[in-house]
Amino acid sequence: MAQSMLRKFVVGNMVVVGLVRRTSARSLATAASAQKDKNDQKNLPSEGEITKSVFMSQSTDIYTNLAYEDWMYRNMDFAKHHVMMVWRNEPCVVIGRHQNPWLEANVPFLGEKEIALARRNSGGGTVYHDRGNLNITFFTPRERYDRKYNLEIIKRALYRGFGIKSTINEREDIIVRDKYKISGTAAKLGRLSAYHHCTLLVNANKADLSKALAKRETKATASTPSPVANLADLDNKVTVESLQTAIGYEYLRTPALHMEDGGQRLISKQRGFQFINPTEDWYPGLNVLTNELKQWDWCYGRTPEFTVSRSFPVPAELLPSKLYSATQELVISMTVEKGLINDVTLNIPPGLIESGFHGEASVITLLKGKRFTSEALEALENAMLTRHLTNDVRKLDDKEQFVAKCFDQVVNTV
Repeated sequence: MAQSMLRKFVVGNMVVVGLVRRTSARSLATAASAQKDKNDQKNLPSEGEITKSVFMSQSTDIYTNLAYEDWMYRNMDFAKHHVMMVWRNEPCVVIGRHQNPWLEANVPFLGEKEIALARRNSGGGTVYHDRGNLNITFFTPRERYDRKYNLEIIKRALYRGFGIKSTINEREDIIVRDKYKISGTAAKLGRLSAYHHCTLLVNANKADLSKALAKRETKATASTPSPVANLADLDNKVTVESLQTAIGYEYLRTPALHMEDGGQRLISKQRGFQFINPTEDWYPGLNVLTNELKQWDWCYGRTPEFTVSRSFPVPAELLPSKLYSATQELVISMTVEKGLINDVTLNIPPGLIESGFHGEASVITLLKGKRFTSEALEALENAMLTRHLTNDVRKLDDKEQFVAKCFDQVVNTV
């Protein structure tokens, strides 16, 4: 029989008692516990019994904040206590759970600028964060998840606090001036709990945003880009701090289940604003979640299979002019699965074969299983070097350098 124990978790100035199972997470629930869950869902508290809190994360690390979201989702009971978390990060790109980072982001640019890439647990599209973004997460029981309610609170806060008019489009983005996107949205719905999160552009670095989210051509489904605007461009009084205060108070003055202005009277009945320090000491198990989100296998290895193919005209000086007067092309095609090269084809013009690099199966085999990064380029260069007849030659000739340069462009550029 599965054993479990009660454990206390500190959340702000509250103590949350959670049930910690000692069995595997895959253990099946008994018929009795399943029936209890159904009864609990039917007996959700009335609106008057629900209080609200605004949690303000003190971390600016994307992996820590995403892990804290997941920790709350797993451990807290939101039946009588709805929570809105506000947070921001150092520069990073965040992709949806099922997205392709090489398709959605300019991965080489992220490396050059030391911009983190993170994969979140929710769906939705890719977004850029920096300290000029305000990120918001709404936590409720699954049965009381209401994305439109949450977005309406933001919309009302923008107008009440700054006189900024906005609309919510069919994709549930928040739009200003009829076309500029200021907020994207995503969600995760579980058996008992749910969260909806979105990001608001306040004074983000739009130049880095544009470069970080540059697209590359692959045979996969990409996010739909939209023109964006910073709220500070509309009103210079809007800052991340003033916006989180405006949205926080709008959240606290609104009843939990319907749109109505409860004013100061309702605010006084809520649990208010609370500073949150997401650390292992306060939230046992948080470090494990954070470390999982940092792993290459999660950020890149969870990518669905995709293919990429590019053609490169061969410079005339690299070909025997008397025999090859027509334009010759080097074609590189790769299939990438779970972030690793699964198949690769190098269609090399005959004129390049004479360089001593023959594109033989032994060379191609060395590329399979390599990460779709500079690791694959290094493997190709080493393979070409092994083709040299003398061991003391450790430099690629001009034709081999051309092949390597083209391969580098496939792997490391958009």
